[in-house]
Amino acid sequence: MFFIVGLGLGDCKDITVKGLEIVKKCERVYLEAYTSVLTCGAEALEEFYGRKLIIADRDLVEQGADDILEGADKSDIALLVVGDPFGATTHTDLVLRAKQKDIGVEVVHNASILNAVGCCGLQLYSFGETVSIPYWTKTWQPDSFFDKVELNYRNKLHTLCLLDIKVKEPTLESLTKKKKEFMPPRFMSVAEAAQQLAQILEKRKSEDNILVSGASLCVGLARVGSKTQKIIACSLQQMCSIDIGGPLHSLIITSPELHPLEVEYLEQFRINK
Repeated sequence: MFFIVGLGLGDCKDITVKGLEIVKKCERVYLEAYTSVLTCGAEALEEFYGRKLIIADRDLVEQGADDILEGADKSDIALLVVGDPFGATTHTDLVLRAKQKDIGVEVVHNASILNAVGCCGLQLYSFGETVSIPYWTKTWQPDSFFDKVELNYRNKLHTLCLLDIKVKEPTLESLTKKKKEFMPPRFMSVAEAAQQLAQILEKRKSEDNILVSGASLCVGLARVGSKTQKIIACSLQQMCSIDIGGPLHSLIITSPELHPLEVEYLEQFRINK
């Protein structure tokens, strides 16, 4: 059997009892380590589970699926995923590959940012399409995701923005070499995301139909599900200079119209009460 086990969002103890039982019985256990990270680190997971983990980086998950699935038709193999197993399309692809090989698949779900975001008091059924905000470079500055943000805003829906992370990312120079060299890990902050959104607004200021502005209410979240969870509510312009500590961060651009309960709940997180 091939198992994909969600680990939740906090630390090593957020795994379900069912998931922990699976980890303890599997012949090989991989830890997917590039679509998200836990605050506790792989060593704490190994200590809590009582067994070694095989770190599955981007190359292994995306290009070495056959290596991960090898032998899963005869023994139990598990892939551990931060959050919920289906929070990333990569894991859907692994399930399809396993089924093509007639390997049984079992998924153990857990909390993800897509539902835990309700901790800020915004109602989940009032969220529109989720977007991802990528790191910009000098030569690559995509802003097509902003169209979805604007559409949600027009439809009086909140937008959850998932912020880019770079883990074991090869340097541009090393791509032409036989030996890869990697950049230091980077995790986009709510301030960096807000700054990019502010630049998009500046670039599109001549467009009369843009409703999102620097005054639009935003919510910044950090380390959701952990003991150091932090939530801040302020304008998009103010968010550009907000520091809510270490990763992982998420940003919400709220609907222009809030339910009275949402307003009341968010009040505790406002920097200007």
